[in-house]
Amino acid sequence: MATAAPRAWERVLARIESDLLDGRLTPGQRIPGERALAGELNVGRSSVREAMRVLEALGVLRAQTGSGPEAGAIILTRPTGGMSALMRLQVAGRGFPVPDVVRTRVILETSSVSELAARTEPVDLSEVDGLLDAMDAPELSRQEFLVLDAQFHLALTRAAGNQVVTAMMSGLRDSIETYTGRIAAALDSWEDTANRLRAEHRAIAAAVRDGTADLAGERVAAHIRGYYAAATPEE
Repeated sequence: MATAAPRAWERVLARIESDLLDGRLTPGQRIPGERALAGELNVGRSSVREAMRVLEALGVLRAQTGSGPEAGAIILTRPTGGMSALMRLQVAGRGFPVPDVVRTRVILETSSVSELAARTEPVDLSEVDGLLDAMDAPELSRQEFLVLDAQFHLALTRAAGNQVVTAMMSGLRDSIETYTGRIAAALDSWEDTANRLRAEHRAIAAAVRDGTADLAGERVAAHIRGYYAAATPEE
C-alpha cells in the first residue's frame, strides 16, 4: 500500500525541524511571519498556524502575533531528546503499528476526557457539538465521516487543555484515519457502524457535560477499543 503524502502542516513542521537540527535556525532567531512562510513553502496560512501551535506546545518557540518586523515567532531552544521525538511523531505517525496506536489513544484520550469531565468550571464543547452535528449529515461518505470522527477526538483532547497531549494526538491523526479507514472498508454494514459511532460519540460528550469523569473515560476507552475489535477480533 502506498504511503500517503504528508499534510501541508506536516511539511511546515518538517522544514522547521530540519532547520533547527541543522543549525539554520538557532535560539533567539525569529522565524518569518505566517504569510511569508506560507508563500515560501506554498501552503495555506492555516497549515503554518497548525505547525506553530505544535512547536509552541513543545516549548520550541514563542509565537508573536501582529504584522511587520515583529511578526513571526522566536526560537527558544533546539529540539533534543524527548522533544525531538515528539516533533518526529508529527511526521512519522503513519508508520506506527496499529495496536500500539490504539493503546496509546486509549491512554491519552481516557486521561484527557476524564480530566475534562472532572472540571468544576463550565466546559466549552461548542467545537465538539458542531462536529457531532456535522457527522449526522446523511450525505457524508465514509471518508468524510472518518475525517470528522478524528477531528471530534482531537477536539475533546484540545478542550482538556494539555498542549503536549494535543500535539501527540495531532501527530497520530494520520495513523488514526488510515486504520479507521481500512476497518470501515472491511465492515459488512458501514451504515450500522456509523449510527453506532454517532451514538457513542454523543454518549461520551454527554458524560463530559454531566461531569461524570469515570464514565466519560470508560466510554471513550470502550469506543476506541470496540471499533478496532469489530474488524480485528483476534487482537
